[in-house]
Amino acid sequence: MIKILAIESSCDETSASVCSEGNILSNIIATQEIHKKYGGVVPELASRAHMQKIVPVVQEALSVAETALSEIDAIAFTKTPGLIGALLVGAEFAKSLSLALDVPLIGVHHMQAHVLANLIEDSKPAFPFLCLTVSGGHTQIVLCHSPTKLEVIGTTIDDAVGEAFDKTAKMIGLPYPGGPLIDKYAKNGNPFAYKFPEPKIDALDFSFSGIKTAILYFLQNAGKSTVYKENSNVSDEEKQNFIDKNLNDICASVQHSLIKILLKKLLKASEQTGIKEICIAGGVSANSYLRSEFKKLGETQGWRTFIPAFQYCTDNAAMIAITAYYKFLNNEFSLLSEVPAARSDW
Repeated sequence: MIKILAIESSCDETSASVCSEGNILSNIIATQEIHKKYGGVVPELASRAHMQKIVPVVQEALSVAETALSEIDAIAFTKTPGLIGALLVGAEFAKSLSLALDVPLIGVHHMQAHVLANLIEDSKPAFPFLCLTVSGGHTQIVLCHSPTKLEVIGTTIDDAVGEAFDKTAKMIGLPYPGGPLIDKYAKNGNPFAYKFPEPKIDALDFSFSGIKTAILYFLQNAGKSTVYKENSNVSDEEKQNFIDKNLNDICASVQHSLIKILLKKLLKASEQTGIKEICIAGGVSANSYLRSEFKKLGETQGWRTFIPAFQYCTDNAAMIAITAYYKFLNNEFSLLSEVPAARSDW
């Protein structure tokens, strides 16, 4: 029976998980609250928090899983992408355990793990399947041939959709993290109240820099235009009054525009490949409007749709564990000399 201890420390969640034969026994996540007052993740503070939390989080994961360290067959960790200081904490801790226990070490690509989060629960997609992976740093369409053979067939050429959500929230004046707040206020708004220009990008790639700029000008012009006006005479008070009065509609319209871009590309990918096993993954897949619109589209297209449970959408060690399990079966191990990287292709 293969038991794996996995560690995730790519950003501001310290997480540990134990899986046995691909079944998740525990998934402990410690969120770092310190970043809220800074309006975003501070890398140095994230690294220090990981150092403080990693031992108790691992101990709790083992306790919940009712597993002793002596029962662990491999140690997995997130090797890329992420904040380099945060990654180093998890990587060096994992290496130390691997060496002390004399068990294999398995480095895992964070974005591959998000995709394979769809294999955690009993209802699993059949291979090959497509996965729309959406987070603060990535927006990708992935063709999954097998658990260890994944191919990116579409990606963003500039910004990620999660960044577009967070930057919009900041422009509106919402506190960090703003993405979930946009989702919250949008539930009481009209998604068709305002229109934003859709990027014209070939193939299956994405672009969100243009729509971010359009949203900025829309707010600066108090909703009168989405283009830059050099001599705009809209006062700061007028801008704020517009936002306050129309907050729900603004959030709903922005959210609708961003998610429409995602789903149009996903539909195109399905049509091009003929694949109807379709998943979504990543932190933005926790967005309620994306989840509902994805399911609606799936019903009209005859897709079998899959969405990870909420705890497996955001950064978590369970997705690292399930990915490591398949790598273990495929004899894909890492050397102790392997170093994490802030950015890396698949």
